[in-house]
Amino acid sequence: MDQARLNKFQPQSAVHEPKQIVFRILIVCEGTKTEPNYFRAFSKKRNGIFVIDMDVDGAGVNTKQVVEKAIELRDKASIPYDRIWAVFDKDSFPDAQFNGAIQKAASNGIEVAWSNEAFELWYLYHFINRVTAMSRSEYKEAISKAVNDSPLYKGAPYVYAKNDKDNYLTMTKYGSEKNAIRWAEEKSREYTDSRFATHNPCTMVFKLVRQLIGEDEELNRWLKEKVDA
Repeated sequence: MDQARLNKFQPQSAVHEPKQIVFRILIVCEGTKTEPNYFRAFSKKRNGIFVIDMDVDGAGVNTKQVVEKAIELRDKASIPYDRIWAVFDKDSFPDAQFNGAIQKAASNGIEVAWSNEAFELWYLYHFINRVTAMSRSEYKEAISKAVNDSPLYKGAPYVYAKNDKDNYLTMTKYGSEKNAIRWAEEKSREYTDSRFATHNPCTMVFKLVRQLIGEDEELNRWLKEKVDA
């Protein structure tokens, strides 16, 4: 009997579709373009098992209102979110308002990816380990220089544009996301008090990025429990 005919009589193993777990995440941003453009660049697929269902809202409001918007969208969601993030910067907002927004988020179960002074600090960490204070007016020149100095960049002189839709690609192609996470985390650990407005430079964006790229250990344990359930 030839092999093709023989195979017809062999027991067939059951074929099971891999179980997919949908991880729903809401990201509410202070800005309407810079941060939303960046976060939307992340892939929805993750490891073939976890599917990230991401809603990004460019609120265009101040620090406290970003948190309030995140709470509002969480409470009225027809399908609950697994994680809710508020993304905002210190900028020129009063210290009390900035600190209060972070505390309000914590008391309402909202995670915060805040930056002091601006979100662009996260971009800069892809290239250099910035350890001294910066004003938000310095970021454009600093990022432009960092990209042009990268040995991987061979194009025309680069000038950073805040609302460029390709910023995610530029930072990860010519810089290092791995270094950005490491350097941002190392700097954040130097601050031990809750006077967040004085923590400059500092950005917590690395925590959110870790979740989006599947390297958050706590989240991965939680997802594994859902798979095994």
